[in-house]
Amino acid sequence: MEAEAADAAPGGVEAALSCFSFNQDCTSLAIGTKAGYKLFSLSSVEQLDQVHGNNEIPDVYIVERLFSSSLVVVVSHTKPRQMNVYHFKKGTEICNYSYSSTILSIKLNRQRLLVCLEESIYIHNIKDMKLLKTLLDIPANPTGLCALSINHSNSYLAYPGSQTTGEIVLYDGNSLKTVCTIAAHEGTLAAIAFNSSGSRLASASEKGTVIRVFSVPDGQKLYEFRRGMKRYVTISSLVFSMDSQFLCASSNTETVHIFKLEHLTDSRPEEPSTWSGYMGKVFMAATNYLPAQVSDMMNQDRAFATGRLNFSGQKNICTLSTIQKLPRLLVASSDGHLYIYNLDPQDGGECVLIKTHSLLGSGTTDENKENDLRPALPQSYAATAARPSASAASTVPGYSEDGGALRGEVIPEHEFATGPVCLDDENEFPPIILCRGSQKGKTKQS
Repeated sequence: MEAEAADAAPGGVEAALSCFSFNQDCTSLAIGTKAGYKLFSLSSVEQLDQVHGNNEIPDVYIVERLFSSSLVVVVSHTKPRQMNVYHFKKGTEICNYSYSSTILSIKLNRQRLLVCLEESIYIHNIKDMKLLKTLLDIPANPTGLCALSINHSNSYLAYPGSQTTGEIVLYDGNSLKTVCTIAAHEGTLAAIAFNSSGSRLASASEKGTVIRVFSVPDGQKLYEFRRGMKRYVTISSLVFSMDSQFLCASSNTETVHIFKLEHLTDSRPEEPSTWSGYMGKVFMAATNYLPAQVSDMMNQDRAFATGRLNFSGQKNICTLSTIQKLPRLLVASSDGHLYIYNLDPQDGGECVLIKTHSLLGSGTTDENKENDLRPALPQSYAATAARPSASAASTVPGYSEDGGALRGEVIPEHEFATGPVCLDDENEFPPIILCRGSQKGKTKQS
């Protein structure tokens, strides 16, 4: 299917679109602009429904939504040291906090909310917004690079542990203790991301040629993927599919890479007794005697699939999601568009662009359009893309503003919060009167 024509040239809208982020389960997209912010539902390929828009807050450069709830966190260039938390359906401010320097990034799950400054990280309890811990004197982190597991029971935090190497500090956001330090790369970090259960951590360095995946919490290397060899690139986003069987990476180039997280085993069928089969065995055996760097390069896995953009040099983020029961690659770009790709491994691993949506046009606004963010019986990305035989995941009534009762919503058991957060009842969450304050002198030193 051919994509829609772009509504505007990339150069004219890049300054207008200041930030964009997918929510934790990839069912919603948030964008920030000079005029405010917008939230979109990702339940359909053909139509991009705007579920909320706010033009009262100018120059938004951070906007994060908590799953499909009404809680949204916003930071504006007009007050870059202040975090504002809103209940957008009621049009009320839940709370605001001020910090000692510019807020660089914010991460949240159902248990914790993180505010990352250049030299400190603040950890809040999201149920009452109480400040639990301040990580002070961390290595200078000018981009605010950090990651938080979306699994509230495994609220692991990862952030750079060095200014000169790719060291990652793994921190337990529930027990408020450092877990371990991972020597992930020789060069400094560019991107880090947890999978949905918080059991794996992916990372890329500023070179952008190698992506590694580590087990959590022990920090052992599980996978190593080579994105490319010819040129260094800037990795702009890393994201696991919700079933943790695929990893997607986008950069400042025109190619988005998707890697499959599987190990080749020794139980493969015996190679045929041909000259090529014999030479293949010799080649693999020879890697044991080569220098470590050369051997590692030969054993690194390549991309399972790729997506092609018609431009390069633009900031973008990617995600893998199941929309209308089919696996999709989504790329939101600073050129002001959302690109949706279909993936069929039988097509040689090439993702096919099927739709392009403008993020800055006059979208349809309907706050009841999110009734089908998930299918009643969701299929995993891997089950749809690779079609393996796998048992269904254990599910329980899901998190949503109606508790899932109205539309039979289900989510994986590890994502279910005991006493789910309800933002539409009389007991406002978090309590509005308890959440205002400044973090200039009110800190707990790590």
